[in-house]
Amino acid sequence: MKKILILIFPLILLFGCKNNDIVIVKGSINKSQREYITINKIDINNIEFIDSAKISSKGNFKIRVKAAEPDFYQLGFSSSNFMTLLAEPGETINLTFANDNLYNNYTVEGSKGSELVQMLDFKLLDTRKKLDSLNVVFEKALKEPGFDTVETRINKKVVELVKAQRRYNIEFIINNINSLASIKSLYQKLNDETYVLYEPRDLQYLKIVSDSLTRHYPDSRHTKALVKSFEEGMKQFNSIKINQMFENLPESKLDPVLKDINGRKVALSSLRGKYVLLAFWSSESRECITENLQLKEFYRIYYKKGFEIYQISLDSDETKWKTAVKFDELPWISTREEDPENQRSAVLFNIRNIPANFLFDPDGNIIASNLHGKTLQLKLSQLFQN
Repeated sequence: MKKILILIFPLILLFGCKNNDIVIVKGSINKSQREYITINKIDINNIEFIDSAKISSKGNFKIRVKAAEPDFYQLGFSSSNFMTLLAEPGETINLTFANDNLYNNYTVEGSKGSELVQMLDFKLLDTRKKLDSLNVVFEKALKEPGFDTVETRINKKVVELVKAQRRYNIEFIINNINSLASIKSLYQKLNDETYVLYEPRDLQYLKIVSDSLTRHYPDSRHTKALVKSFEEGMKQFNSIKINQMFENLPESKLDPVLKDINGRKVALSSLRGKYVLLAFWSSESRECITENLQLKEFYRIYYKKGFEIYQISLDSDETKWKTAVKFDELPWISTREEDPENQRSAVLFNIRNIPANFLFDPDGNIIASNLHGKTLQLKLSQLFQN
């Protein structure tokens, strides 16, 4: 017994000494002229000083931060020269800076959240640089003949850059919806006055992120602040505008590209030129099974006239889904979310109950939603004049 206790005791020490409530930030700065580097916590709307570290003659530094939850930090020399970290307790983050300009030339390892933040910051920095360059060309063109032609070309490029940055942030949110980094994507700015997500309908992404983070980080003050921000945003719209916003949610050009039952990837947009019913279902729902049998009759009547069904299964079990499709001999395009834990399409289309559907016209515009039974039959009859 004594020998067993001797063996167990070192293990207790080993596992008991893990720094699960500590974030270690280590780094090196090439040819640094600075003596100290500071780390601050981003506390919603305030910056809270945490600690500072001396930079060695070789440019190295190390800071230990006590952390109870994933959090945002600013590491830098001043309010205009810093980089942002999204650190989790227990992480050891390694940073390498090319010089004392910390924001735009560094590498980060050991922190997935910080890597995501870096992606966002570098993309926005690139867009800002391109916009600044266009502004220089614009100012120069003011003094030269043919300004109208140059102005039109520059304005077109500016619009393209702004839209591209907006698309990037939206895709980032979709791909990282369970990360606190998506909060940063919501609030990035092109300049002091203009947010990247500038359209009124972009409030939908704030809701998507707040719903997801409420499930994953319910106690985080960042999540709670985001939920509050969404609630305040909703209050700025009257009920009619709110309804219009959510009705138009799928018109954000988000295009499901999922594998069908044969493993072939099919994009919803590949069906342009047809009337398409985008339908959400599950083989575990008796109501869905019943509706499928009815849809088979509609499909038989209207398929050759230009009607298609793109069905997305929300089944967690792939085998059950395939079995149901084959057993009921469903003739249309049957797809399923590859990650049952991340029902991306259902979230983006704000699916609350199944069966649910959206009817698209040949140009890819939504013309109706949640049509079932006789209501759907009547709509199809009108469209195809049957």
